[in-house]
Amino acid sequence: MPKLIPVPDDVSKPFWDACNKEKLVLQYCKSCSKLQHPPQRACKECGADGNIEWREVNGRGKILSYVVVHDTRQLLRVPDQPFNIAVIQLEEDPGINFLSNLPGTVVDEVPVGAKVQVEFELVMPGQLINEWRVID
Repeated sequence: MPKLIPVPDDVSKPFWDACNKEKLVLQYCKSCSKLQHPPQRACKECGADGNIEWREVNGRGKILSYVVVHDTRQLLRVPDQPFNIAVIQLEEDPGINFLSNLPGTVVDEVPVGAKVQVEFELVMPGQLINEWRVID
């Protein structure tokens, strides 16, 4: 299934570079000890600027909810309709959510509450993206 290709900027580049090494990293604020995603220049919790570092996380979570996309305006994805989009809650910080197509999960048969593990999918030569797969 074709996926959108990320265009890293100076803030998100460390995230995408880690994906290319099959690692999931998040920003961590050393001032207030909070993880955050998506990447931002300053901490969204306390506003600290310049006190952010990147930390690897275990890449586990659970499915909170999902929708089935039947009509997308993303031309690259039109041939794949319908497809799942699931909201994944990160195990290490329940306040951080990701979106995933859930590779290997049948359309509209998403097991809400199921455990998932991050995996990395090649979207173009030299670029991996994070997706999530249901695990037992």
